[in-house]
Amino acid sequence: MEHYDLLVVGGGINGAGIARDAAGRGLKVLLVERDDLGSSTSSASSKLIHGGLRYLEHYEFRLVAEALAEREILLHSAPHIVRPMRFVMPHVPQLRPAWMIRAGLLLYDYLARRNTLPGSRAVDLRTSPYGAGLKPEFGRGFVYADCWVDDARLVVLTARAAAGLGATVLPRTICTAARRANGTWSATLRAADGSHREVAARAIANVTGPWVRQFLAEALAEQTSFGLKLVKGSHIVVPRLYDGDHAYILQNDDRRVVFVYTYEHRYTLIGTTDVELAGEPAPCAASPEEVHYLCRAANRYFTRQIKETDVAWSFCGIRPLYDDGSADPSAITRDYMLRVDGSPGQAPVLSVFGGKITTYRRLAEEALAKLAPWLPAARGAWTSSVTLPGGDLAEGGLATWEAQLRERYPGLPGQLLSALARRHGAFAIEVLGSAQGVDALGEDFGAGLYAREVDYMVEREWARTAEDVLWRRTKAGLHMRPEQREAVARYLAQRARQGAMR
Repeated sequence: MEHYDLLVVGGGINGAGIARDAAGRGLKVLLVERDDLGSSTSSASSKLIHGGLRYLEHYEFRLVAEALAEREILLHSAPHIVRPMRFVMPHVPQLRPAWMIRAGLLLYDYLARRNTLPGSRAVDLRTSPYGAGLKPEFGRGFVYADCWVDDARLVVLTARAAAGLGATVLPRTICTAARRANGTWSATLRAADGSHREVAARAIANVTGPWVRQFLAEALAEQTSFGLKLVKGSHIVVPRLYDGDHAYILQNDDRRVVFVYTYEHRYTLIGTTDVELAGEPAPCAASPEEVHYLCRAANRYFTRQIKETDVAWSFCGIRPLYDDGSADPSAITRDYMLRVDGSPGQAPVLSVFGGKITTYRRLAEEALAKLAPWLPAARGAWTSSVTLPGGDLAEGGLATWEAQLRERYPGLPGQLLSALARRHGAFAIEVLGSAQGVDALGEDFGAGLYAREVDYMVEREWARTAEDVLWRRTKAGLHMRPEQREAVARYLAQRARQGAMR
C-alpha cells in the first residue's frame, strides 16, 4: 500500500492549490479528480480575478481586501494567463446614487493598496471610448481596474506546479471510500479503466466542490449536520457587441450586477446568474430563463440588441456555499469556510466550502495551517512569491515575450505565437521545440490548433478528450466547425489506441 501525507480529493482550483502548497512544504501528496482537472465549477467561472466590488454592499470588507491582495500576487505569478482589465459601470440613478458608487470605488481603491493597477475615476461615456456600444442615454459612468484570468488553465498550471514538486496527480480517478485505521486514512481509489488501488494518508482534503457534503456522507461515512446551498451561475457568449478591450459591469433592475466583456476576440461574454438549486448536484446547463435574463440585462444598455438565438455558447457552474441563512442567493457570502473533522489522535478530514477563484492560493495556505497539527513535518508558507509554470517571462512581461517568440520563430504566424504565449507563457518553447514552419507542427485542426500542441497537452497537462483540449485548455472549439472538432476527437482516440497497444 502506498503511503501519503495528504490525499486531496477534487481537482478544481482549490484542490490543485492545496496540492501545490502541500507539495512545496515537503509533504508527500496525492491528488485525485473524478473527471478532468477543472472540469466543473473552476472552468465555469466569470473568469475574473477581482476583489468583488459588489461584496462591499454586504460589508464583506475582509473578503474584498484579501481578494485584492491576491489579485496583485496572481498578476505577478501568472502574467501569461492573468491580465489587467478596465471595468466601466454606466450610472443608472434609479438603482444606485452616484455618491454611493463613488464612495464604494474609493473604498475599493483604499482596500487594494494597489501597486500595479490604476485607481478609479468618473468618465463621460458620451465622449470616451469607454462608452462604446452603449445607448446614448448612458452618459455618465465610472471606471476601475481588476483582472481577467483563463480559469481552466490556472487549474492545469497549478496542478503542473504540484506535480513538479513531487505530487502525484491522477485525474479520472474516484475515491470511492475511506476509513480511519491506526491514526491514518485507508482509501480505495478507482481508475477510469475500473482498476482499484488502496492508499494510506495521514489526512484528507475534501475539495469536491458541490459534492463536498455527499463525499463526506457516502465515501467517508461522516456526519453532515451543516447547511449547504448550491447556487448555479450561468454565462452566455454572443457575437461581439462593442469595440474595445474594456469590460462593463451592468446594474440590473434586481440590484444584481452582470459582467460583459470582449471574449476570444470575436465574441462577448455575459454573466452571471444566481439560481439556488435543490437536491444533489448534477451536470448543469444554462436554462432558457437564465439566457433570457442575461440577454435582457445586456439589451437594457447596448445599442446592438441580442436574442436567445444569438448565443454561440453557454456554460454554467455550481458554487457550494456555506449556508449563512441568507434567503437571497446573491447575498450568501462567497467567502470560503474550512471545516476540520478529527481529534488529535484521529486522522483528520478538511472540507472546503465556498471560495472564489481569486483567493484559491490564500485558501490553500489556511488549509495547510489548519492541518498543521497532524502534519508536523510540513515546512512554512511559500507560494506568495513563486510564479506558476510558464509565468517566468522576459523583462517587460507578455508583450516582450511575444516579440521574442517572433524573433525566435520567424517562420511561424504571429497570431499563433501570441496564442501560445498566452496559453503557455515561457513554456511555449516546450510546445514548439525546433519548429520553424507550420509543417513541423503536425495536423492543422483549425483555429490555430495543431497536433504538436495537442500532444503537449496530453503528455504534460493530462488532457484525454476533445472537450479537455477544445473547451478547457484552449477555447478553440468556439472557433471551429463541427467537422474540425470531430477531427480532434478522432486524433485523440487514435493516439489513445496507439498508447494502449504499446
